[in-house]
Amino acid sequence: MSNVVYIATSLDGFIADRDGGLDWLHSVPNPQGDDLGFAAFLAGIDALLMGRNTYQSILDFNLDLPSQWPYPKPVYVVGSSPITIPDALEGKVFALAPAEPAEMMATLAQMGHHHLYLDGGNTIQRFMAQGLVDELIITQIPVVLGGGVPLFGALPTMQSYELVSSEVMLGAMVKSHYRRIR
Repeated sequence: MSNVVYIATSLDGFIADRDGGLDWLHSVPNPQGDDLGFAAFLAGIDALLMGRNTYQSILDFNLDLPSQWPYPKPVYVVGSSPITIPDALEGKVFALAPAEPAEMMATLAQMGHHHLYLDGGNTIQRFMAQGLVDELIITQIPVVLGGGVPLFGALPTMQSYELVSSEVMLGAMVKSHYRRIR
């Protein structure tokens, strides 16, 4: 089983602004509409596990569903309040009962999902706190938000990662891939 975080942050480490907004993610012009490696990344995972707030943020983009749904793999959404799945996403998005990260991993492994993409601040922080994140792929966008939703939270012990690769994208963003040293 392996868990990977693929996410963008501001230079000061936030994944959403103070209001939960994500407009700043588009602050770097991308006239060619390059996916910046996202499709290749998705090809290597089995499923996504995301928090309810992140899922709701994606739905709030007012995408034409299901044609504009950005995930070709099953998406499991976890949250403490009920999760509504639009009819257009049936068979693509599934509610997962809240549990400890290791329990959720075991449930997903029983379904045949062994390489998970973790998304959402609370979900990522919970998996990090349990030592269950194997890789971090973080794209830094050159904005300083000054507050918002942080990527990282408190950890019981230090975690070490090695740099696998780093690249400058669109002449402005830096995407760095780290692997956990165990």
